[in-house]
Amino acid sequence: MSLLDIRNLTIDLADGRRLLHGISLGVAEGETVGLVGESGSGKSLTARAVLGLTPTGSRLDGSVMLDGHEVLGAAAREVRALRRHSAAMIFQDPRAGINPMRTLGDHLTETLRLCDGLPAADAEARALDLLAAVRLPRPADHLTQYPHEFSGGMLQRVMIAGALTSAPKLLVCDEPTTALDVTTQAEIMRVLVEQREGRGMGMLLITHDLALAASVCDRLVVMRAGRVEEEGSAMRVLVAPEADYTRRLVAATPTLAAGPAASAEPPEAPTASAPAGSGPGSSDAPSAAPAPALSVTGLSKTYRPRGRPPVIAVADASFELERGGALAVVGESGSGKSTLARMIVGLEPSDGGTLSIGGRDRAAGPRGRAERLERARSVQMVFQDPYLSLDPRVTAGRSIEEALRLHTRMPRAAARNRAVELLERVGLTAEHAAARPRTLSGGQRQRVAIARALAIEPEVLVMDEATSALDVSVQAQVLDLVAGLRRERGLTLLFISHDLAVVRRVCEQTLVMRRGEVVERGATAELLDAPRHPYTRLLLDSVPRPAAPADSVVAPR
Repeated sequence: MSLLDIRNLTIDLADGRRLLHGISLGVAEGETVGLVGESGSGKSLTARAVLGLTPTGSRLDGSVMLDGHEVLGAAAREVRALRRHSAAMIFQDPRAGINPMRTLGDHLTETLRLCDGLPAADAEARALDLLAAVRLPRPADHLTQYPHEFSGGMLQRVMIAGALTSAPKLLVCDEPTTALDVTTQAEIMRVLVEQREGRGMGMLLITHDLALAASVCDRLVVMRAGRVEEEGSAMRVLVAPEADYTRRLVAATPTLAAGPAASAEPPEAPTASAPAGSGPGSSDAPSAAPAPALSVTGLSKTYRPRGRPPVIAVADASFELERGGALAVVGESGSGKSTLARMIVGLEPSDGGTLSIGGRDRAAGPRGRAERLERARSVQMVFQDPYLSLDPRVTAGRSIEEALRLHTRMPRAAARNRAVELLERVGLTAEHAAARPRTLSGGQRQRVAIARALAIEPEVLVMDEATSALDVSVQAQVLDLVAGLRRERGLTLLFISHDLAVVRRVCEQTLVMRRGEVVERGATAELLDAPRHPYTRLLLDSVPRPAAPADSVVAPR
């Protein structure tokens, strides 16, 4: 008998809408099964049904057998017992699952003390063992720290340790590496694989990363619109998909394979170069006669937290980006990518260096409302999480109207019509103009954020991990949109990403950052095919390879 056996699972909301249509799948002990598909396909809802976390008032039919016990129809007390002893879940955002006001020691020991009845000293010892098992370097120090003191990757490991406190037989992982850079992703997946193998756990992995799924999963279940489209061994599904939908997902997945980029050619032959003698990979080629769209020389930023040593976020960054060009900035979390972007758009003041956009000096932070508006008209930013960058009280159309009216003298009726045009340009419809962010999918929200950023026709668009949380098909739509805008309007793109395959598709030039420093720069194809710096090679070696066994996700030591 399988550890998890789902048969003909159907879920209807209270209003009669059907979300899941007869889902069937199983997970055996020691097996990893991947759930893949677009946003809204029912992956997370299926996983949550295993732990009894379904929408209030919904009606469930079918069967969910977990460790020999039926979950559907079970009393709340029985479901809590199953969650305690048979299954645990790791969520996509670790910060959403930890109280920011309590230490990590409190978080890890609470269950051990209250549910298992362990004395405080024994609970703390167990917590230290778990932190060591997930490869955190200083377990004793971490117990007294708060969540805000951890990076995303470190906090995700804490969440894994918390899920393991009950020694579950089944571990449900809902997009546990979505927002992580490739090296951190490799470390997290190594921890999960080690724990699965060492404990004989089953694992249900939800992900939109097909390469990652194929590298760690034994079998894949492909879902679409609440139905199972295809199921089979991971390599068979990825290499020889049978369903048309699966073939489209595979075709939309960027790869690191050499070949022409899928995005459109820019209007001219853009370059991203550094001033002569400015660091590794610098170019002595003369600049083009027109002023570059973006020019950065010696830009630096150091944070000085009270009572702690200074943190160098960006050190002496230099590059140029011609109009219509696309430059990728890659590196691990904490490498300085986002700080660099925030200085460019004026959200962070720099400590030194020069910065110009379209030939205008922007090194100094904007002073007053007029300067902020002028800067915003030249450079706009699309953030990683569109839900946080959109006002939840304001409809999609109004958020774009407000941007237009703030920066132009456009009448309200004209702004409303222009907002609808922009929404249609990013693949949405006039109906979406009346929708609030909570009613939109992640991909739809991101397209609204892009439409708003493009409303005032900036010279430079900065995208900070703007596609990391999107499934492959929506990601392809967004990237095609940006490619079209570059071709039609000469839009200049600064693209921050941890997905090197996407970088290869989108950008002609790439800049690699590590601990605030630029360690390598050059043409994207050349840099990815023949990296010169050991750190760049580490990033490439950390990318999941579908053709390799599961343990290949381990980052090189």
